[in-house]
Amino acid sequence: MSTLEELRAELDKIDNQIVRLYEQRMNCSEKLGECKISNGIKVFDRQREHNKLQEMASQVSTDFNKKGVQELFEQLMSMSRKMQYQQLVKAGALGRLPFIEVPSLDAEHARIVFPGTEGAYSQAAMEYYFGENCNSFYVRTFRDAMEAIEEGAADYAVLPIENSTAGAVDEMYDLLVEFENFIVGETIIPITHTLSGLPGTKMDDIERVYSKGVALMQASRFLNEHSDWQQISVANTAIAAKKIIEEQDKTQAAVCSAYAAKVHGLEVLEDNINDDPNNSTRFIVVTNQKIFLKDAKKISICFEVPHESGSLYHLLSHFIYNDLNMSKIESRPIEGRNWEYRFFVDFEGNLADPAVKNAIRGLREESRSLRILGNY
Repeated sequence: MSTLEELRAELDKIDNQIVRLYEQRMNCSEKLGECKISNGIKVFDRQREHNKLQEMASQVSTDFNKKGVQELFEQLMSMSRKMQYQQLVKAGALGRLPFIEVPSLDAEHARIVFPGTEGAYSQAAMEYYFGENCNSFYVRTFRDAMEAIEEGAADYAVLPIENSTAGAVDEMYDLLVEFENFIVGETIIPITHTLSGLPGTKMDDIERVYSKGVALMQASRFLNEHSDWQQISVANTAIAAKKIIEEQDKTQAAVCSAYAAKVHGLEVLEDNINDDPNNSTRFIVVTNQKIFLKDAKKISICFEVPHESGSLYHLLSHFIYNDLNMSKIESRPIEGRNWEYRFFVDFEGNLADPAVKNAIRGLREESRSLRILGNY
């Protein structure tokens, strides 16, 4: 019987042969890439690769080895494709992505829309990004804001996309797919809820508390201490504040920001009622123009993958091979296709970078569909 050392030595010998064969294969793939570029042939041939995997699997005897050989050759062919995409970049065959680089956003002459009403967190985010004197107006919903920039009634919209405690704003991801609008900026602001009411209101006066459902949840610890209060959900926190001042009823209070309380003339009855003192929301700046800032450092994309084993893994590997740091991934169900999902990815980079172009080319070739949502 062979000893452990003898078996390891045999494995080392086989591995060294595999390494030499790997380099030989990649050299051949490089020549193949040059041939494809010269003849205008696509890098990825899904049917050929499928046939190749079946052929390789048929040459081994056990089911375990069939799966292993398929996985091995999937990786080998994936690495060959990535090298060939890099060859396309070097050959200048990728061209320019359909986005125009700009030095800055024209905030001075722009009209900006935000959802909600006066005093909304979206308004605070807008003023933080564009300045307090920006030309702005508000609409009722996220969809109304997306329609306003699509139709040209506004140049930019400021919209929430993610909260540090409540997570992603799912509706925004769906709207980014539905509308031909693009992200050009982002800002993060702290979310500090207050309990606010009419001036002179006492805590004992309160019977009903109004706010956005998420805000009520984020202040649940404080509100649960007052279990006799009825909690009523409305569209957003600023609308809750507006309702209190309009109805002039001291039995009502709002969970809203100090900013909204000030705008609507309410008195802060209790400050900092968040369960999480570090609560914050990320807002995106959206426009209908395919532009990106010269110093943009983050890219958002969405794509659909074939509904088969390993498809997402192979797509995400394009970030690894191009040394791109993926910072976020979300999924949303695709309407009309049960148990299939669209993926949203944020990663570091600029659309002018060759590595980014290379990754996007690979993603576009190998996904069912891909959209660049913005570089900011």
